[in-house]
Amino acid sequence: MTTWSADVLGDGYQQTTIDLGTDPDNEGDIVATLVRYDPPSDEVPAPHSAALYVHGYSDYFFQRHLAHAFAARGYQFFALDLRKCGRSQRPGLTPHFVTDLAFYDEELNAALSIIRDHVAPEAANRIVVSAHSTGGLILPLWLDRLNKDEGGTQSHGIVGSVLNSPWFDLQGSWWLRNIGTAAIDAVGRVQPLRIAQDAKFDGYGSSIHIDRHGTWEYNTEWKPHGGYPARFGWLRAVRRGHLQLHRGLDVGVPSLILRSDKTWFAPHYRPEIDNADCVLDVKQIAQWSGCVGNRIQVVPIAGARHDVFLSLEPALSEALGELDGFLKWLEPSTLVGNQTPIR
Repeated sequence: MTTWSADVLGDGYQQTTIDLGTDPDNEGDIVATLVRYDPPSDEVPAPHSAALYVHGYSDYFFQRHLAHAFAARGYQFFALDLRKCGRSQRPGLTPHFVTDLAFYDEELNAALSIIRDHVAPEAANRIVVSAHSTGGLILPLWLDRLNKDEGGTQSHGIVGSVLNSPWFDLQGSWWLRNIGTAAIDAVGRVQPLRIAQDAKFDGYGSSIHIDRHGTWEYNTEWKPHGGYPARFGWLRAVRRGHLQLHRGLDVGVPSLILRSDKTWFAPHYRPEIDNADCVLDVKQIAQWSGCVGNRIQVVPIAGARHDVFLSLEPALSEALGELDGFLKWLEPSTLVGNQTPIR
């Protein structure tokens, strides 16, 4: 039986712990955490669909405004803090560390099962999944595996996906990516916990957090300004995921891919990164988006940040408007126009 308790986000938010047993990476017992947004029924339309959100690396779910946006459109909203991430961190565990991205299938499948058991019957078969950055790589790999089941992805109740600045390739030149990947593979196989890149680049975190140059408030123990160290075993898993993506996936449902219109790499804060992706190369996102599957819509948002839903105005409203339009397009004709716009 699923037990819900109060969540750190306050009124309207609850969480449940998903017990995952022993870590396949040998760090002890692990859990994941599913958060749900359950506002008073007089504040939002009756849910006809559901949404599941997955965060990126050095990240967790804190974006209340995104939950509100989905709820305003008639979606019961859920978010998953993956193993060793955010709410799911535990003493003795290496934050965000896995050696195979497929390990996340366990909590994704469990979260999907809980959602389908806790929403109205019509919503159980109308689920939109959404993810950011590294989550935007994890999610399509999972959907591709689900789509190989009899009946495909939609037999699991999923009808669409939204990828927010997904991490589709390693940054840098072709030569550097190939030489770097070979080194990552060799070291990651024998020294998976060895640090490949230290947590010293605080530009993005400084641009968004309220105690630096931003306006967003979140727990910096769960989302440090400089992120967590990137370890070779984790990078090896990511590069293997990239290779799978580049060979071509079929997620089985329509996808909206949102990204910034430009990249401006900066290890530390400077004003230019307030209106650009300072983490990923947006040209790589554009290059590989077609590998996700059929019916892909890619939308560059002018002046957006790495997380387009943490952008300054007017980019934030544009991103939410694109989300609203995609959700309208996914909905049956009987529902379109009956919900509150999320702009």
